[in-house]
Amino acid sequence: MAQIFVRDLDPETLEQLKSRAKLHGRSLQGEVKAFLKSPTQFTMKAARETSEHWHQRLAGRTASDSGDLLREDRDR
Repeated sequence: MAQIFVRDLDPETLEQLKSRAKLHGRSLQGEVKAFLKSPTQFTMKAARETSEHWHQRLAGRTASDSGDLLREDRDR
């Protein structure tokens, strides 16, 4: 199995990874593995399900036309 070595990782990023690992009950290595693996598990089926979820959740709502808001702001 391949290995990855990351140099010059800033301390803030390392602390965030450690916090996430603790939150998920994993080792730092386990958290990094899970983080790297997660994007590869997003399938088209999952994308469709996510899209459908948001379509249902936002159904019936109206939104303002951002073009109108930009024109109004420029006219000030």
